[in-house]
Amino acid sequence: MIARTSLVECFSIIRDPRQESKIDHELIDILELCVLAVICGAEGWQDIEEVGHARLNWLQERGFFKKGIPVDDTIARIISSLNPEELQRCFIKWMAAVEEATDGKIIAVDGKSIRHSYDKKKRKSAIHMVSAYAAENGVVLGQKKTDDKSNEIIAIPALLDLLDIKGCIVTIDAMGCQEKIAEKIVTKEGDYVLAVKDNQKQLHEEIIDFFETSRRFKFKRVRHDYFEESHKGHGRVELRRYWISDMLSTLGNPERWASLQSIGMVESERYIDGKTTAETRYFITSIAPDAKIFANAVRKHWAIENQLHWVLDVSFREDDSRVRRDNASENFGVFRHVAINALRNEKSCKKGIKAKRYKATLQPDYAQKVLNGIF
Repeated sequence: MIARTSLVECFSIIRDPRQESKIDHELIDILELCVLAVICGAEGWQDIEEVGHARLNWLQERGFFKKGIPVDDTIARIISSLNPEELQRCFIKWMAAVEEATDGKIIAVDGKSIRHSYDKKKRKSAIHMVSAYAAENGVVLGQKKTDDKSNEIIAIPALLDLLDIKGCIVTIDAMGCQEKIAEKIVTKEGDYVLAVKDNQKQLHEEIIDFFETSRRFKFKRVRHDYFEESHKGHGRVELRRYWISDMLSTLGNPERWASLQSIGMVESERYIDGKTTAETRYFITSIAPDAKIFANAVRKHWAIENQLHWVLDVSFREDDSRVRRDNASENFGVFRHVAINALRNEKSCKKGIKAKRYKATLQPDYAQKVLNGIF
C-alpha cells in the first residue's frame, strides 16, 4: 500500500532551520533515524541515539550519517526547531499519495491528550492532539496540536483544510458539532455524521423529543430507516439499534447546518457478567436516511479510540511521554503516526503493533522490511 510515493521524497522538501555552515548531519538523515527508532520502540531522544548507534552500519550502507550519529541533545534540538505545520503537510502529502479518498470512506476525527506532557514550571497544560483516521485501512491521515480539549473547535477545521475528504464521511464527537465545522466539511465535498450533546442544548433536546415521540407512537407516519446488530465475544454481548429520519420540521433552525439531511439515534445495550448497561446517543448528518450507512459511520468512529488512541497509549506509551520542548511533541507525534502506518502496512508478521515493534528491535532485517515499505 505505502510505496508509490516515498517518505524520503516528501521529507526532502522540509526547510532546514540551521545555518548551512553549521550542518554536520543532513536533516533527511535525522528524520529517517527518528522514524526507524520509533518503529523499533524509541520513546525519547536518548532512545533514538541508541538505535542510531546500533544500526549505524545499515544506515551508512544507505548513504546516511557519514559523520556518525549525533548526540541525543542535537537530535532533540533539530526536531524541536522544525515547523510542525511543514512536517505535518509532508506527512499528509505522503498519505494522500498512498491512501486515495473513495466515496463513502469513513474518516474519524477525534482528540487525545498526552497526559504527562504538562510542564508545571512553565505552567503549561498537557498537550492535546486532534487526529484524522481512515477507519477502513487503519491508517492515520493527519494530526493537529491544540493547547487543550476546548480548542478542538479551532483545530478540527485547520486539520480538515489539509485533508482530501471529497466523497468521504467525516465523523466527529460532540465537541465538533459546530456549524462552521459542518460547513467546512460540505465545502470540501464531504459528508458528516456529528454527535449531538448538551453543547448544542436546544438541538439535543429537539432530537430527543422527536425520537421519544416517534417511539411512543411506534414511528407511525414517521419516515425513517432502522437497523440493528449484535456482537458477542469475551464474555460480553452488545446490541445496537439505529434509527435515522429525514423529517427535520421539528428542529428549530435546521437550515443553519450545511446540507443537513437526517437526524439519528443509536441505542447500545451491553451485557457483561450478568450486568446490563445502556446508552443512547444522538446525531445530525448530511447523509440520506439509510440506517446501514449510518450504522457503519457510527461504528467506524469508535475505531479511532480502539485502534489509534489505544495503540498510542499501550504500544507507544504516548501518555508517559515527556517530550514537549518547543515543537517536539507535535513533531514526535508525526513519527509515531508514520510508525503505526508502516507497521500496519507490513503484512508478513501477523501479530499486533506492540509485537511488531519488539520484532523490529530484535531483528534488523524485519525493521528494514518495514522501512522498505515507506522509504
